[in-house]
Amino acid sequence: MEHAFDIALTVNGTEVRRRVQARQHLVDFLREDLGLTGSHLGCEHGVCGACTVRVNGEIVRGCLMLAVQANGCRVDTIEGLTDSKELAPLQKAFHERNALQCGFCTPGMLLAAQDLIRKGKKASREKIREHISGNYCRCTGYQAIVDAIEEVMDGKG
Repeated sequence: MEHAFDIALTVNGTEVRRRVQARQHLVDFLREDLGLTGSHLGCEHGVCGACTVRVNGEIVRGCLMLAVQANGCRVDTIEGLTDSKELAPLQKAFHERNALQCGFCTPGMLLAAQDLIRKGKKASREKIREHISGNYCRCTGYQAIVDAIEEVMDGKG
């Protein structure tokens, strides 16, 4: 029989208490138990970045972190960051620059981009590419994504 644990965490500003299985991944908990489907399951090995969420202010791979590890943490998903308007400049720039196509990578890509912007330093195109390198996009070729991030970092977005 699998072990279950009671956890309490804050998700997008709302306190959540649930009983979870010991082996349930954070992204599965968010998607299945809370209905927050913006974070996607891609590779399930932490390589593609589609499952990216923010835990206590740091971006993490939701497919590599267990839900029980988030006990006592603050978790922000694409839904919460969109609702709070934190991502509004990036979303606008992504839209205007056509930096999204199928949209599968977009939530993780936006969180990675916002993570870089929150650091408050101007980054070269090379550094932007390096920072988002853990987020795979199979549609765009990254040029428009880098353009959009650079635009926001330059204060034009």
